[in-house]
Amino acid sequence: MPTLLSSASADLDAVVEFDPVIIGKMSQSGPRYTSYPTADRFHADFGYGNFLEALAALRMRGGRRPLSLYVHVPFCDTLCYYCACNKIITKDRSKAATYLSYLKQEIAMQGKLFAGMNQIEQLHFGGGTPTYLSEKQMDELMTHLRQHFEFASDEDGEYSIEIDPRTVSRERVFSLRAQGFNRISLGVQDFDADVQKAVNRIQPEAETVAIMQAARDAGFRSISIDLIYGLPKQNLETMTETLRKVINASPDRIALYHYAHMPHLFKPQRRILDADMPDSATKLAMLGLCIARLTAAGYVYIGMDHFAKPTDDLAVAQRQGRLHRNFQGYSTRAEADLIACGVSAISSVGAVYSQNEKTLDAYYEKLDEGVLPIARGIKLDTDDLLRRIIIQMLMCNFELSIASIEQAHPVKFRSYFAAELDKLRELARDGLLVIEEDWLTVTPKGRLLIRNICMVFDRYLTLARANTAPDAVQPLRYSKTV
Repeated sequence: MPTLLSSASADLDAVVEFDPVIIGKMSQSGPRYTSYPTADRFHADFGYGNFLEALAALRMRGGRRPLSLYVHVPFCDTLCYYCACNKIITKDRSKAATYLSYLKQEIAMQGKLFAGMNQIEQLHFGGGTPTYLSEKQMDELMTHLRQHFEFASDEDGEYSIEIDPRTVSRERVFSLRAQGFNRISLGVQDFDADVQKAVNRIQPEAETVAIMQAARDAGFRSISIDLIYGLPKQNLETMTETLRKVINASPDRIALYHYAHMPHLFKPQRRILDADMPDSATKLAMLGLCIARLTAAGYVYIGMDHFAKPTDDLAVAQRQGRLHRNFQGYSTRAEADLIACGVSAISSVGAVYSQNEKTLDAYYEKLDEGVLPIARGIKLDTDDLLRRIIIQMLMCNFELSIASIEQAHPVKFRSYFAAELDKLRELARDGLLVIEEDWLTVTPKGRLLIRNICMVFDRYLTLARANTAPDAVQPLRYSKTV
């Protein structure tokens, strides 16, 4: 039987209906839509010159829009077997020193390019493990960033960093706050000792809770933790206990990810034993358990894989229609262009996406040539821009005003998207959305399958399927939608 799971926020009326039959039927490989077009559509014909053209177009429009800045630090001390991030496992700290010198060079170049329109309202350090950098190195890097960009006040800006609780002390947490970070994200994944051993990430609960308390004592405005369901050795009992510990720790935000086991793409995952993996029915039951427990504990279901307390900025942004989705997940800064610095980092400026080189050697080589280390990207056409806004609205608000699309774009929605509407009607028959004259509204049953709904509007996905023989084997590039 479907289960209704309501959040504590009456304003959002965020009710999730967990229907295992429909979820089991609909679950398939699909994009997470941290961008549209998705990163696998980027191409090597896009280069530095295309990025400069996009920047020139941005200047021509005039005005000063706030910016979001992402900094990628790829290094980690140890390998977590489940990880699919772009990272470098090394204990040779000299590599970080070399990387930092090139990263500063890229930051200086970007700061010069955005001179006069370079106010940062959002900063995110990701990785890897950003706190792989020493306290002194981080201090130098933050000073360098402030030399080349203007930063909004601590009160107005959102400045976050991902940390591994195993690698920082209470004193380091206070240092990070003093360096300007006001939000902190901790990797947890699971508190069960057997699960931690199976993924090579031993992280005692007390250690994690102590770092969370240090963050509160240091004055961080928001504390977020990452959890993963579908890991080896996980089951309903272990997940129940992990959720109890998580709720007791009371983070402001929780990101709950479905583990994508793709050992053919990610070599570290080959160390995970197939025999230890939970089956599909167990994974689905764990998802239902997580949603039920977290919403009962007062967390708002933001969408897809995020939960937040009703007072957190993420929940407030959704209520106010300001929620956005980018490469870091859900974001509160819908209007901001994104500048990304570091190896493999992806920028979103105006109507282009650009991704940096993925290897250190290639990244360093481009910077030695005096150009941004762009490896590939894509310039969005009018159709891309239209579909991007539609997917954003559905992912963030679970509804779409057809009238607003027609007012902002020169299209008649029902004729332009006739084929898409036919597919949506099939989903509507399964109860995933309601199609009205002026609105598309995702139902409580459809919220967990929002990726499936958005896939209908993905022109590249449709073309790829149309050009593939029915019996051809599809490459497993995406995680399961649920």
